[in-house]
Amino acid sequence: MDELVVSRLAAKNWPFSLEYLPQPVYMVGGAVRDAILGRVREYVDLDFIIPADAVKVARKIAQRYQAGFVLLDAERKIARVVFAHATADFAQQEGESLITDLHRRDFTINAIAYNPHTQEIIDPLEGYKDIDSGLLRMISPVNLQNDPLRLMRAYRQAAQLGFTIEPVTQETIRSLAKSINQVAAERVRVEIGYLLANSQGTFWLNTAWKDGVLTSFFKNATEESFIKLTAIDQAAALISQSWQELAEKLANYVRETVKTSWLATAKLACLVDSKPEIAEIELQELTYSRAEIRAVTTGLRLFSEIKAVNMPLRTQYFLFREMGILFPAVLVLALANDIVAKGMFEESMLVTYEPLIKRYLDKNDAVAHPIPLLNGKDMMMALNIPASSLVGELLMEVGVAQAEGKISTVEAAIEFARNLVKK
Repeated sequence: MDELVVSRLAAKNWPFSLEYLPQPVYMVGGAVRDAILGRVREYVDLDFIIPADAVKVARKIAQRYQAGFVLLDAERKIARVVFAHATADFAQQEGESLITDLHRRDFTINAIAYNPHTQEIIDPLEGYKDIDSGLLRMISPVNLQNDPLRLMRAYRQAAQLGFTIEPVTQETIRSLAKSINQVAAERVRVEIGYLLANSQGTFWLNTAWKDGVLTSFFKNATEESFIKLTAIDQAAALISQSWQELAEKLANYVRETVKTSWLATAKLACLVDSKPEIAEIELQELTYSRAEIRAVTTGLRLFSEIKAVNMPLRTQYFLFREMGILFPAVLVLALANDIVAKGMFEESMLVTYEPLIKRYLDKNDAVAHPIPLLNGKDMMMALNIPASSLVGELLMEVGVAQAEGKISTVEAAIEFARNLVKK
């Protein structure tokens, strides 16, 4: 087993040569843990402890490989080198020895070191044993208290690795739960984001809430919130079975710069107040972006309105205008609500939403994806009217008429608008 681990940790897998590292040097943290577990990441993330001159070593490697250099912590002497498909963090050893440094970490599974020069694995806290047992065990309560974000990281790592939290560790987390309020909201939000994105995240979000770690961040969450959260996962599974293309859209990020999926925004909607205006304030306090907040509040406003049974085209048109690309998030919320109401989930529950799903997936559909025949300037010139709210109203009515198949040309659109003005 050790030989296999050493082979995964070997310098040949790094974005830089071992010759640039002094002796001794130690790789620690997630990379070592993942090598033991056999977890492969597309993006390589390495952490090194160096007894002296850590920042100097990092800077030299960055210069040699023309990579990015970031001084993360001048006081503690931690720097990052950013490569195209990897990052490497270099930290000055804390304390007089490696063993002292490892004893200051969060969990035993992250306190295993590897010396690339000697190919030796150093495991003073028996993290290897806890990895084999699938256990997340704290090193000490003081370590958690010194950095309360570690409380949230416990749930996140348990979800990501499929581990359980060792009972004494979980009891300690409960006793320290209120100290999470010392942590900046945006740092907590990042950990919540990992849990929203992970298939095991729902269970651990619920656990974090029950343990009191999340109660001050989601003040309006209840037991019902987590029943809905589970229903979101079930709704997503139903969609995946029947509409693969829609499932893929549900997994898309809100924006390239906002790494939250539409599915995650639907989950978030379960944890905040059901009133959009209150939910908006909650999410602002947690430093969510405008795009994420809009996705959540739109979902909360519209999920009860999208059952397209005998829905007039006009109503569908205005609904799609409001939803746009948010449709997958609104749909999964609506379906989850049905699952909670019926206490079950089955494929037939999607039938109600089929007309709207088909429209949304058809890029040429004039109701879901209208291509306007006119813009405001065209309208003003054709009808010789000034800029006013009337122009917007006319454009909307033209859009509805186009969706209903009453008009299909620019000339017909202008004539239709002219008749509306005459009335």
